[in-house]
Amino acid sequence: MNRRFALFAIPALFALVAAAPPKKPVAKRPVATKPAPPPAPMGDTVRVALVTQLGTIELELDNQRAPITTQNFIRYVDLKKFDGIPFYRAMRLAWGDQPNGLIQGGLQGHPLKVLKPIAHEPTSLTGLSHKAGTISMARLAPGTATADWSILLSDLPSLDADPKAAEPEAQAGYAAFGRVTAGMDVVRKIWDAPLSPTKGEGPLKGQLLEPPVMIISARRIADPPAPKSAP
Repeated sequence: MNRRFALFAIPALFALVAAAPPKKPVAKRPVATKPAPPPAPMGDTVRVALVTQLGTIELELDNQRAPITTQNFIRYVDLKKFDGIPFYRAMRLAWGDQPNGLIQGGLQGHPLKVLKPIAHEPTSLTGLSHKAGTISMARLAPGTATADWSILLSDLPSLDADPKAAEPEAQAGYAAFGRVTAGMDVVRKIWDAPLSPTKGEGPLKGQLLEPPVMIISARRIADPPAPKSAP
């Protein structure tokens, strides 16, 4: 059954603090600052460990086929912007083989933490697809993705780009950019965590975790050692 559904970032609401009355500026000596170090080089794949309250999820991101999306994710990892953020959503689809759905995490549109939106990388160009264990970018319109993403518990081909579809959303699909290599049991635990019956609006109502499952840290990890060749 090919059903489509929304996979998007949730814009969070943040309180605005009233500005204090302006003060007379005080001259300060310029402070020498060091330039930010260049990002560490990336190979065709990049591995990341998400340490959560329920265990560790290891990801392998496809920098060869989805470089824009992968490098965006790694930029947040290297800046430690994913430390202390939540998995906040568990979408549970009643149809199909179970478990069927996804979990979603990210910065929820935090205006002080998100970086510039990135260009959309449709699966029709990358050759990737939305299989169980895939990590995929959340977005509103194509080209608006920043720092929210989902991990699939089942195959969801309706999220793939379909250039022949009549609807623009179906034509664009979502940007898959890697897969879980270890910790799908942790993904399942997050998916099974309690939901709030009242939080969320529209299709999100009944899908928000209560409490959210926190990501303690997100870090690059080394590739596993290559198997030794037979003598």
